[in-house]
Amino acid sequence: MGDKYKNLVEVLEWSAEKYQERKLFGTKRGGQWEWITYGDFSTQVDQFRGGLADLGVVKDDKVAVISNNRVEWAVAAYATYGLEAAYVPMYEAQLPKEWKFIIDDCGAKVALCATKAIYDEVVKLKEEIPSLEHVICFELPESNPASFAALCAKGKDNPVDAKHPPTEATAGFIYTSGTTGNPKGVILAHSNIASNINALHEIFLFEPDDRSLSFLPWAHSFGQTCELHSLISMGCSMGINDEVPSLVGNLAEVRPTVLFAVPRIFNRIYDGVNKQMQDKPGFIQSLFKSGIANANKKSAGEPLGVMAGIGLSLADKIIFSKIREKFGGRLKYAVSGSAALNKDVAKFIDALGIMVYEGYGLTETSPIATANYPDNRKIGSVGKAVPGVTIQIDKSVTGDEVDGEIVIYGPNIMQGYHNRDEENAKVLMDDGGFRSGDMGRLDDEGYLYITGRIKEQYKLENGKYVVPTPLEEELKLSPYIANVMIFGANKPHNVALVVPDMEAVTKWADETGADVSDVSTSKALRDLIDGELKERAASFKGFERPKSFVVVAEDFTTDNGMLTPTLKLKRRNVLKKYSGDLESLYS
Repeated sequence: MGDKYKNLVEVLEWSAEKYQERKLFGTKRGGQWEWITYGDFSTQVDQFRGGLADLGVVKDDKVAVISNNRVEWAVAAYATYGLEAAYVPMYEAQLPKEWKFIIDDCGAKVALCATKAIYDEVVKLKEEIPSLEHVICFELPESNPASFAALCAKGKDNPVDAKHPPTEATAGFIYTSGTTGNPKGVILAHSNIASNINALHEIFLFEPDDRSLSFLPWAHSFGQTCELHSLISMGCSMGINDEVPSLVGNLAEVRPTVLFAVPRIFNRIYDGVNKQMQDKPGFIQSLFKSGIANANKKSAGEPLGVMAGIGLSLADKIIFSKIREKFGGRLKYAVSGSAALNKDVAKFIDALGIMVYEGYGLTETSPIATANYPDNRKIGSVGKAVPGVTIQIDKSVTGDEVDGEIVIYGPNIMQGYHNRDEENAKVLMDDGGFRSGDMGRLDDEGYLYITGRIKEQYKLENGKYVVPTPLEEELKLSPYIANVMIFGANKPHNVALVVPDMEAVTKWADETGADVSDVSTSKALRDLIDGELKERAASFKGFERPKSFVVVAEDFTTDNGMLTPTLKLKRRNVLKKYSGDLESLYS
């Protein structure tokens, strides 16, 4: 790349000029995909920028948005940047009290709402939040002055040129999902996000023909920087997924070449394919297993014999290509972030002919700190530091000879948490480093391996330290376990809370005649889960393995507050509901 981006206004301006007629966003309406071009999108941004200016939005103002991914979300973001104002996204799935906290905390002047229902809730907040002057709804008709369409029309008649924010200007606040306490507003400057985009242009350049199916929330830094901003900077296109249940069908229709997802999604792909194979004839199952094994050998650079090579080609033609066809037939890359991806799952996806690239970072690092990329890839690692970033391991925090706290240096480090001086002092070091709170290690070639979260690490009564996440991720690879949480802080041993995968369990029960009508008391189900826990935990240390468990029917979801919007476990919420059940295992 020649010139480097200094702000997000340049990202759109340069791409809109270069890729004017190319498709950018696709939206499904009435069963059909409708696409708008870079030129069309840029025009909408110009119009909405004029509309925001008419509302009085100026430099350093805050524009909040409560919406899932949609064209209007992106239009409003780039329009806000062009006024040197800051964009503050939230999730539709959050509670009204969380919207209120964030709008008030950031001091938003304007709140944009996806639906009429959200709009009706937020309008009530105008009397309670002094800074909030305007509430706009994406779905109101143009005849309503509080509609997105009306604001675009006003901006069309009263255009305002885009300003180019200085690199140090705030691009937006991204509020952490808050596994504990109120969310913190992470202040990201244009230079922070632009540094990530510039780094990707150096190591991983997608082509304009590349396309994603966007379902990761742009309200999170992974979806926003890695997908939205970066793909726009490279002239790519994005189909916007409407509903999670429609994901597989939409993949077949949009035919993406790249899939950005969190480990939970890749785990489901792994689980789903393996379940499908269980119903296939013995020959197909055998060909599938040998094909996966041979593909992994080939990927590792090991030589394949003539018969193994023929078997791999046959497996790819008969099985793997059919699986890829379900994803549209063009999927080349799977990009995983937000949490560590299980090595077996990564190798499995890779073996199907979909190149896995795993990276690492946090909202506070814009988010990319490390990444695997072409010709620099080790499955099981989260890659090397991206250009401009340095990784250090502080072993003094853990007292371990190998693992320590990951400390990150670079232009991607946030400006700080909004109104949280004490929190800033905990993570922002005097020498410019950021304490991630994550545990990891570096190998001799600079590849980073994540081994856990320091806050999640706890000590058993015997003094042994446990990091629960790696074991939980391994246990969830069982076809009969949908979710699990390991518990044992200050206890004599670990126990587990298990949510069974009822689809797989019901099928198993039909085949075996087992009674699973009450999952909490079914002895047959307990025996099945017990066997799965022992098998999956066999590679872990003895003190890490759960000695007993309780089975519950309700899955962990964002709706019941057990998962964050990025599908991470909210341990405090799970404990709040099930602490009695877990404590009873020690009685």
